[in-house]
Amino acid sequence: MSGMMSASSPRRGFGAVARRVKHVITSSPSQFAIAVFAALILLFTALLSLPISSASGKVTPLSDALFTAMSTICVTGLSTVDMSSHWSPFGIVLIFLGVNIGGMGVLTLASLMGMVISRRLGLRAKLLAAGDTNPMRAHGGPVNESQTVRLGEVGQLLTTVVLSTLVIEGVVAVILYPALLWAGVEPVAALWEAPFYAAMSFTNTGFTPNAGGVTVFADDYLVLIVLMISVFLGSIGFPVIYTLAKHVWHVKRWSLHSKLTLITTVSLFVVGAAVFLVLEFDNPRTFGSMDASETTVNALFLSAMTRSGGFSVIDMSDMNGSSMLVACMLMFVGGGSASTAGGIKVTTLAVLAIAVWSEAKGRQSVEAFGRRIPSDVQRVALSVVAWGATIVAVSTVIIAQITKAPVIDVLFDVISAFGTVGLTSGLTAELPDSATYVLAATIFMGRVGTVTLAAAVAATSRSQLYSLPVERPIVG
Repeated sequence: MSGMMSASSPRRGFGAVARRVKHVITSSPSQFAIAVFAALILLFTALLSLPISSASGKVTPLSDALFTAMSTICVTGLSTVDMSSHWSPFGIVLIFLGVNIGGMGVLTLASLMGMVISRRLGLRAKLLAAGDTNPMRAHGGPVNESQTVRLGEVGQLLTTVVLSTLVIEGVVAVILYPALLWAGVEPVAALWEAPFYAAMSFTNTGFTPNAGGVTVFADDYLVLIVLMISVFLGSIGFPVIYTLAKHVWHVKRWSLHSKLTLITTVSLFVVGAAVFLVLEFDNPRTFGSMDASETTVNALFLSAMTRSGGFSVIDMSDMNGSSMLVACMLMFVGGGSASTAGGIKVTTLAVLAIAVWSEAKGRQSVEAFGRRIPSDVQRVALSVVAWGATIVAVSTVIIAQITKAPVIDVLFDVISAFGTVGLTSGLTAELPDSATYVLAATIFMGRVGTVTLAAAVAATSRSQLYSLPVERPIVG
C-alpha cells in the first residue's frame, strides 16, 4: 500500500506543477514567455560559466558568461570576449544550440513548451503563438481574422518555424562548405564552420567561429552573398515564410503583413546601400581603397548586416560619423515581426509611414493595398517606437555616464544591443561590469519586444467601463 502511495505521489506532484504552469500560461501568456526566456538565459549563464566551456579550462567571470548567454539566447551577436579563442568546443556547441533556441522567438518558444505541458494546442496556446505573428492578439482586443495568420493555422505555423529553420540552415551550410573551401578554410574546419555560419546568419546573430571573422572573406563574394541571403530569410519573419510557402506565385493572396514586410525590407536594403556608397566612397579606411565592384558588394553587405545580421567586413569605428548615424537608424528599425531580427520591426515603420502619408493627404482612414489599417494597430506602432526610443535613450545616458566614452560610440552599441544586431564600435569589449549589465538588460528588452513587455504589464490592468469628456489639446 505504501509502495502504491509513493509511486503515485510523484505523479500527483508533477500533475500539480503542470496545472500550475498551465494556469500561468492561460492567465498571462506574455509574462510566461518572458519568464521562459529569462530562465533560458540563467541556464546558459550557468553552463557557460563552467570550466569545460572555456578554452583555458577556467571559470568564465559572471559578467562575461551572463552577457554571452544574453547575447546568445537573444540572438544578438555582441560579445565581451573573443569568440574564436575564449570558448572551448563544448562552449561553441552551447552557443550554437542557444542561438537556434532563441531564433525561434520568445512567444513561439513559450507556445511549444505550453504544448508539451497541455498535450495539445488549445485556444490559449494558439493565442500565445499567434501573438508572435500578430502582436495585437497579445492585447486581447478585437482582431480581424484576415491579419497575418489565423488561429487555426498556428499549428501549421509552428511546424513551418521548425522546418524552415532546419531546412534553410541545412541548405545554407551545404552551399557554404565548398565556398569556405574555395576561400582557403581547411576541410575539417569547414565541416563545423559551415553549419555554425549558417545558424549565425539565419538567426541574425553574427557570432563568428574563426579569428578575424567575416573580414577574412572580404574578397570572397560567394560567401558574402550566401550570408546576405540567409540573413534576409531570417529577417523577414516566419509568417512571411509561411505565406510565401503557401502562395509564392499568387501575390494577390499575400497578407498585408507580408507585402509591407517584403517591400519595406527590400527598400531599406537598397536605400541603405546607396547611402553608404555616397557617404563612404571617399573614406580611405573603408570603401575608398576598394574598386567599384568591391565597393558595391560591401555596401550591400553592410546595408544587410545593419538590419540585424551583425557580420562586419569593415571596422565600424572606421566609418564616418554620418555613416554610423545611418547605421543606427537601420539597426533601430531592424527586421520583420516574428523573425530572428530585432528592432522596432519594418511593419511598424511601414504603418507609421502610411499613417503620416494618409494624414498629409487628408484621408479619413489609413489604407494600403485595398485594406484599412485599424487605429489600434497605429497606436501599437506608436507605442513600440516610443518604448524603443526610451530604452535606447536611458541606456545611452547611463552607459555614457559610466564610461565617459564618445556618445556616438555608446549610441551605436546601445542601438545594436536593442536591435539585437551585434555590430560594435569596439566599445562593448571594453565596458566595465556595471555597463555590461546595463547593455545586457538592453538586449533583453530589445529581444523580448516592446509590445510583449507592454502586453505583460497590461495583463494586470483593469477595464475602464466609462469614458471622460473630450477636449483637444494643441499639438505641433
